Amino acid sequence: MTRYLLRRVAQAAVVVAGVVVLTFVITRLVPGNPALTFAGPRATPEQIAEVTREFNLDKSLPYQMWSYVTDVLHGDLGTSAVTHQPVTHDLAIAFPASLALVGSAMAIAILLGIPLRILATRYRGRPTDTAVRIQSMLAVSLPAFWLALIAQQIFATKLGWFPVAGEYDPSLAYSHPLTSYTHISILDALITGNWPVLGSALQHLVLPALVMAAYPTGLVAQLTRASLTEEVAQEHATMARAIGFPERTILARFALRPALSPVISIAALVFAYLLVNSFLVESAFGWPGLGQYAANAIQNSDTPAIAGVTLAVALVYVLANLAVDLVQSVIDPRVSLR
Repeated sequence: MTRYLLRRVAQAAVVVAGVVVLTFVITRLVPGNPALTFAGPRATPEQIAEVTREFNLDKSLPYQMWSYVTDVLHGDLGTSAVTHQPVTHDLAIAFPASLALVGSAMAIAILLGIPLRILATRYRGRPTDTAVRIQSMLAVSLPAFWLALIAQQIFATKLGWFPVAGEYDPSLAYSHPLTSYTHISILDALITGNWPVLGSALQHLVLPALVMAAYPTGLVAQLTRASLTEEVAQEHATMARAIGFPERTILARFALRPALSPVISIAALVFAYLLVNSFLVESAFGWPGLGQYAANAIQNSDTPAIAGVTLAVALVYVLANLAVDLVQSVIDPRVSLR
């Protein structure tokens, strides 16, 4: 187990190192002059030259790469050309908001997808199985931005059940100002006992979380179905069935645990996918997260911000995969023998 985890940590370190080099290359391939973007369109030649020297853009590429890698190792991702704030400062504000949204979506997907698929497997070939299968196909197929617009139109505009956009009611910033510790409004409201903001934040979270949860819910349900179908056909399940164990016991005791291994494995990929593709949902709902920050950076050719977002998402992806490997090795010890 220890050797397996050490090997996975070493592989993760190599991946992160490769991403750092790749982000540097990408920032140098992006068209435009980073110094001009940072200095602004009305900057004088002297100001542009000063910014060029400040960011070592007048040095050789090997020196620039060495400087970039050294800065990254010290936690310095550069300065945003749009906000003129350190990229780490911007990410510290935007990243928690996206984690709250994506984490809520993944929790909904797991809490809905796995039980629905277990229920459908229990009643294979019946209307329940067909209904869950159709729901899974639709959830995976429908575009997130279309679901966002439909959800806003029905549940926000017509029914008025939920707010249209935002993280919480902006008027509460004056009547009940929120002190930020984690930059996750729900947690900060809980910590400080700011109940009006907590209620508003929960209301604002429902629609974007449900929209973002659609794809992973369908995917988890489909994977769980395939894994359970394979496990209930194994010899040990057939033997348990012949002994007289009821089908629900076979599912719970003999099939569910090994069937969850591939589902947990894909969960890390889906988590990273949602994190990097959240800008559609975040833009539709005005959610101040990483996706919206990345979209603004791309629109304004903000290369330090683009590189920072890329590196941050890669780190989350690597850490999520390490966590999955650890969980899988506990659920199925055979994994550590690979």
